Amino acid sequence: MDIAFVIILGALWGSFANVCIFRLPGEKGVVSGRSYCPKCENKIAWYDNIPIISFFLLRGKCRSCKTSISIQYAIVEAINIISFVTVYYFFGISITTILLMILSLSFLIIFFIDLKHFIIPNVLTFPMMFVGFIKSFDPNLHSLFPNYLNSLIGGLLGYGIIWAIITFYNSVSKLNRRYGFFKNIFRQKEGMGLGDAKLVAVVGFWFGWISIPFVLFFSSVIALLWVVPDLIKKSKKLTSQIPFGPYIILGLILFIVSKQKLLILL
Repeated sequence: MDIAFVIILGALWGSFANVCIFRLPGEKGVVSGRSYCPKCENKIAWYDNIPIISFFLLRGKCRSCKTSISIQYAIVEAINIISFVTVYYFFGISITTILLMILSLSFLIIFFIDLKHFIIPNVLTFPMMFVGFIKSFDPNLHSLFPNYLNSLIGGLLGYGIIWAIITFYNSVSKLNRRYGFFKNIFRQKEGMGLGDAKLVAVVGFWFGWISIPFVLFFSSVIALLWVVPDLIKKSKKLTSQIPFGPYIILGLILFIVSKQKLLILL
């Protein structure tokens, strides 16, 4: 497979990721219907929809209404290209490469949806749980992936830990609403959501139970490093809503990188 083909593939699927990021939160279809400007709602011509290139040719503005186009579109496409090229570089032409490209694309979509809308769509997590478990029955896949028993334990453990945290938080939050012990610490809404539990379950099904403590620890560390400066500057409060999905994904990236380095050393 030529690297140029991988770059084009990454760009095209990155463009599709943008469609999903824009449409899924509103429960709109992602397969049918041409792309359109959110402001003037004019259909976007194919030559204005070329990944990354069109954004810069149009100088980041809609051709029809001249409304600014978010740089996020180009960023998502660029990240997906880098992701596809990186996976191909390390794993070559293989089923593992295809699987990791599917996973990275799905997580890229989840990352930006959760970052903006604080939701993780079931339409992405449920299929990824299924694929993660089914692939574990193939003994010929890369050692990065676990066997079916490890995968099953990982999925259940990942979901169970977050479910337990949510249950504990909600129980304490109810007491807080009743007695008002920790008004400045607990939000009046739930902390983490079941979307986070399903996302961690995806991690477990794909990479086994050993990935769960690593991912949860480092995602929490990254979240703290990101949020603490805002707390110090008082631009955020302890009760502010924070999307945890992106940090879970960053924690998983660290896990894959560290495990791949260990496998290379061995």
